[in-house]
Amino acid sequence: MFLFTVTKPRLRQAGALALCAICLAGTVTAAVHFANDSVTASAAVPEQTVIQTTQDIAAYFTGYGFEVDLATAAVDKVKIPKQWDDSFAAFNQVVGESGLTLESYKGKTVEKWTALCPALSDGENDTYCVLLVYKTQPVGAYLLAKPSGEVTGLVSAAQQTAAAAETAMPDAGEDTAQTSAGVVEESAFPTE
Repeated sequence: MFLFTVTKPRLRQAGALALCAICLAGTVTAAVHFANDSVTASAAVPEQTVIQTTQDIAAYFTGYGFEVDLATAAVDKVKIPKQWDDSFAAFNQVVGESGLTLESYKGKTVEKWTALCPALSDGENDTYCVLLVYKTQPVGAYLLAKPSGEVTGLVSAAQQTAAAAETAMPDAGEDTAQTSAGVVEESAFPTE
């Protein structure tokens, strides 16, 4: 702590101004430091504000490390139930891995965009990247295994895929989306 006494009013004002400038410089330096850290940490996942085309879907999933086959892209309409049972609440937790939630969309009809994820598919068991969109805004994202109907969160599937690629295990052909601990059934969705 500094303590000094200045008797001249102009010198007192100059000292106070200098002290304020030092505090401001420290605050700006800290803000720049922490802002750069948060940008780096979130750079992997795109901040999509508008989803209108299949290219937007591809860009969204590429941010999580999943390439999609745009030739297989399809869009349907599904209704988020007003009343949730335990299975749909679990489904919303899986969706929550992508930083999204369906909580605000109860009773609303959303677009369900799907596209095949070739890296996680083997022909017998296919995995689709699914993005739920309400008025061009993403509201939910997950992986869907077919024909089983199991859904997996994007983050856990991306981590498993990265771990499998690092270790290069002999059974790397196994469908990693189906082995996640956060797997639930998608059958809770009513289709229109």
